[in-house]
Amino acid sequence: MPRMHETDHLIIRPAQAEDEPELAVLNRGTWTPLADVGPRPAEDAGVFDERHTPDQFRLALLDGRIVGYVRVVPPTPLPSNQHVRQIQGLAVDASARGRGIGAALVEEACRAARAQGARRITLRVLGHNAPARALYERCGFVVEGSLAEEFLIDGAYVDDIWMARSLAG
Repeated sequence: MPRMHETDHLIIRPAQAEDEPELAVLNRGTWTPLADVGPRPAEDAGVFDERHTPDQFRLALLDGRIVGYVRVVPPTPLPSNQHVRQIQGLAVDASARGRGIGAALVEEACRAARAQGARRITLRVLGHNAPARALYERCGFVVEGSLAEEFLIDGAYVDDIWMARSLAG
């Protein structure tokens, strides 16, 4: 039985293939240039493919509706890097923000990474995304580096911030 967190009707669970239609709607609805470097997903775009599989996602459900997700993956396929996991996607529906769902998803990502044997977890966040950076800091992540002006988004250069958290101990 997968581990689930329940708080006021909040359930966090692994994704399943049949979650894709609802997850795709959430993914399109939460897209913003504040957090995303790629183009807005097409109306008919799915979420799962050969590189984005259901087992990489944990979903947050409120009253049975998907309101958030986090995706956790090994950052590279190298054996020498298998002690690290990386958050490569976090989203919470605007209607559910301010309820601790983002923090719960980040903590679930850390728990899942530990269960896979990881000693640390990393992520990349856009420099102008102050809300996400503050969330990650509250969850124990620290800035380990940055790439200045790494992206050009809506006519402005944006830094790519690298953050990490130890899972050892």
